[in-house]
Amino acid sequence: MEEIKNLETPKIPRMNHGIGDQSYAKNSISQSKYQSGSRPMLRRAVAALCAGDLPTSIAVADLGCSSGPNALFAISEIVNVIHRRWRGDPPELMVFLNDLAENDFNSVFRGLSKFCENLKEKNGGMLGLGDCFIAGVPGSFYGRLFPCKSLHFVHSSSSLHWLSQVPPELKSEKGNGRIRNKGKIFISKTSPSEVIEAYYGQFKKDFNCFLKSRSKEVVNGGRMVLTFRGRRQPDPCPDESCLLWDYLGLAFQHLVHQGLIEEEKLDNYNTPYYEPYVEDVKREIEKEGSFKIENLEIIALAWDGVNKDGESYERSRTTQQMAKAIQAVNESMIRTHFGDHIIDPLFKRFTQIMEADTKEVEHVSLVVSLLRN
Repeated sequence: MEEIKNLETPKIPRMNHGIGDQSYAKNSISQSKYQSGSRPMLRRAVAALCAGDLPTSIAVADLGCSSGPNALFAISEIVNVIHRRWRGDPPELMVFLNDLAENDFNSVFRGLSKFCENLKEKNGGMLGLGDCFIAGVPGSFYGRLFPCKSLHFVHSSSSLHWLSQVPPELKSEKGNGRIRNKGKIFISKTSPSEVIEAYYGQFKKDFNCFLKSRSKEVVNGGRMVLTFRGRRQPDPCPDESCLLWDYLGLAFQHLVHQGLIEEEKLDNYNTPYYEPYVEDVKREIEKEGSFKIENLEIIALAWDGVNKDGESYERSRTTQQMAKAIQAVNESMIRTHFGDHIIDPLFKRFTQIMEADTKEVEHVSLVVSLLRN
């Protein structure tokens, strides 16, 4: 059995803070669209929860809430459904917002007053600060976060594709100079099988820890709705999963050739990210055994899904927005490993590489609704 204590994990991503041009808040359009796409399943799961025998106080957790306009979307949906479906007096709600300690919780908390006012207005004045209690919970969801049998509903969106760490097998071994994923920052079609297996193994370990931790925390009959990037085909290196990482890898290599970064630095940089095959997700849930799959769907965004709805498609516009979106979630890791000086030239080159190509791929996420046995 894997250790499921909550330990701080170094060098894992945090989204760019604030509301500036490069912030996650301004560059999380595709994540918002995944949330909208998962809304029907989320509402059905909450309605099913309300149909059961529940106490007068309900605890809800959003894991990997991040910041910006998406941070309170799911909680708003959950609370609204509970108040529409609840029989009798509305329950007290304890809402937990979780992310890593480095998350921009301050911006989330600043928006809570308006959030609660909106909820009260939508629910006929029944919901105010007196019966909806909201707290931040910093820490990794790959370990325990809450007491046993304390949660009734768990939500997570656009988070579980981030691994707890880079697979340890990819770290170069001092003395023998062996580099397992040379010149790459993620899985690619030219990556050796041992690299692919290392990523797959890390996913299985992390996802198992996630499920075991939640199995301790969620009451019997409780529910989870999870949305994360995934694959609809068994090929571990489809363009849908790897194309953007290949583009970014080429941009890194360009900086090596220019002398802006050392080749050894690039060879020792890999991204803690993985898009699992849908059948592997099912298999891991069934193997862990604490949750039953109620529903599983696939959401596929078009290549230009990073643009706002209603914006006309134009490759140059899309590549600029894509670069901002990738920068918003990767910049903190890149700065930590390479330094501040490469950010501007790296993403300028990344944009140029994307714009020069003609490939277009869909961006795929999985949505799974789970029932605690």
